[in-house]
Amino acid sequence: MNEIEIFEAKIGYSFSDRKYLETALTHSSYANEHKTKSNERLEFLGDSVLSLIVSENLFLRFSEDNEGDLSKIRASLVCEKGLFELAKKIDMQRYIKLGNGEESTGGRNRASVVSDAFEALLAAIFLDSDFETAKNWLLSLMEEELKTADEKPSNDYKTIIQEITQKGGKGKVSYALVSESGPDHNKKFVCAVLVDGVKICEGTGKNKKEAEQIAAKNAIELL
Repeated sequence: MNEIEIFEAKIGYSFSDRKYLETALTHSSYANEHKTKSNERLEFLGDSVLSLIVSENLFLRFSEDNEGDLSKIRASLVCEKGLFELAKKIDMQRYIKLGNGEESTGGRNRASVVSDAFEALLAAIFLDSDFETAKNWLLSLMEEELKTADEKPSNDYKTIIQEITQKGGKGKVSYALVSESGPDHNKKFVCAVLVDGVKICEGTGKNKKEAEQIAAKNAIELL
């Protein structure tokens, strides 16, 4: 068995078109070095597929919880750390294709890299099959996490600040990329959080998602 076949056995799904899987496992650093497609577009789609599957499940599972509670539970499940733990169940970090710089700086065990690849994998399964197949695959993998989902605190600061502003009538929250610097294997992003278009504060991270979370955390302290 080659590595692709071994990974398919680990995840319990065989692709009709393995190009989806190969792309899902290709980090941008590798794609840049080898002039091929990265998993970023699949990650974009996978993020939405993931949110819909988890939202539907929580809606049905916790019929008495309000929108705020459901948002917090969902945030704890689909956050970077949560997806990293799911990905480790299938040893996904071992099969991601990384560029030399990303590999040498520990990208294979970096939560942001692995969690993004996991979202891309979900999208790949969805495109290769259908929504029900992708849903059943994900929910089977998340079975234990879903059973205890209402016990987990939310570390999603973007969700928390959204609730604060909604309840306080403070306006619409949005985020803006302020700057991006550094080489592909060691990027630095600065993002700002805005309320009704007015910048509250900034946050710095290794990717946009992390920078936005730090900005939201800083804003919560101010608000």
